Amino acid sequence: MSGTPNSAADQATVEALRRVKAVEAEWEGRLRVAREEAERAVGRARDEADATIKAVAAEVETERAHRLEEGRAAADREAEAIRLEGAKTADSVRGERTKRAANREDEIVRAVLDPFTRD
Repeated sequence: MSGTPNSAADQATVEALRRVKAVEAEWEGRLRVAREEAERAVGRARDEADATIKAVAAEVETERAHRLEEGRAAADREAEAIRLEGAKTADSVRGERTKRAANREDEIVRAVLDPFTRD
């Protein structure tokens, strides 16, 4: 080895190193682009997931409110039916008492006045 930096072997080595550096730079660029694309894809997927979650949450809330309203309406209808049934029963009992009381009054009046009736 003569020690001269310009020998053919040294130049070949330098050229090989340049090609390796160029390939490394090319692949680093490709990796950087791939990472950026992956990050954007993950960001889009995250945004889509967030939008889906918000849409489903809104849908669930709407359905919950609808079911709650249906439940309240059903409870109101049932309460009204119970109230009407109670009112009918109360009227019926009141009517029976009134009839019985009137019959009793007639019996009492007859029993009291019977001795005073002329034959």
